[in-house]
Amino acid sequence: MFPIRDHNPSGRTPYVTYILMAANVGIFLSYVGIMQDARLISGFWADWALVPARLDQGQGGYTLISSMFLHGGWMHLIGNMLFLFIFGDNVEDEMGHIGYLLFYLVAGAAAGWVQYLSAPFSTVPTVGASGAIAGVMGAYLLLFPKAKVDILIIFIIFFRIFPIPAWIMLAVWFALQFVGGVGSDPDAGGVAYWAHAGGFIAGVILTIPAWLRRGGPSFWERTEGHPPHPEAHYTLVKSSIPKVPRRQQRRRGPWS
Repeated sequence: MFPIRDHNPSGRTPYVTYILMAANVGIFLSYVGIMQDARLISGFWADWALVPARLDQGQGGYTLISSMFLHGGWMHLIGNMLFLFIFGDNVEDEMGHIGYLLFYLVAGAAAGWVQYLSAPFSTVPTVGASGAIAGVMGAYLLLFPKAKVDILIIFIIFFRIFPIPAWIMLAVWFALQFVGGVGSDPDAGGVAYWAHAGGFIAGVILTIPAWLRRGGPSFWERTEGHPPHPEAHYTLVKSSIPKVPRRQQRRRGPWS
């Protein structure tokens, strides 16, 4: 289950979101060639990834920022950029370009700090824009809780697109991160659940001033939780593959 688009068009070109996406892709391409060399990539992670044990020793504070522009593989990168593309434009529209950029960086740094607190002596490197993007999702939840989000559900060979309110999709996502964080060993490798959960909470908290300026609960009452502008409408295009009609059974007469 993952989102493919929302029904919430932005009122301005999301330049910062595009720049962030380009930066993530460009930086990944700059080192993807050494990822098959364990020695080289380990040295690269040691310099630029967030390693909690280094922070505990008062070193590598800059990795709270640098780590959010690194990814561990193509699927990691593509998944993060999809989420940023879907939710980033509307948050940027509400906060403005500069405000949104500062919000993104602070939310990402807060996510890294929460990951550090979950295992301060861990030597496992943490990379990915997930924490910062989780902050964007937290902001989206506060500003547009009932915006429609199309999600693709895949179950073995069955797949279908469902439009659901954003708050359901985002609440389920956050619950999965929290449960994953409680049930995982932060000293082991894998998904940085606490960075995701921490980034999401940081995004909500950082967005509260903007939400209050719009009226807080009265903003939700005026918009009923929907975007304060017309939502986009999508129609599913039917397949152009021709259907082969079933061959009708020939009736047998009494002489057959």
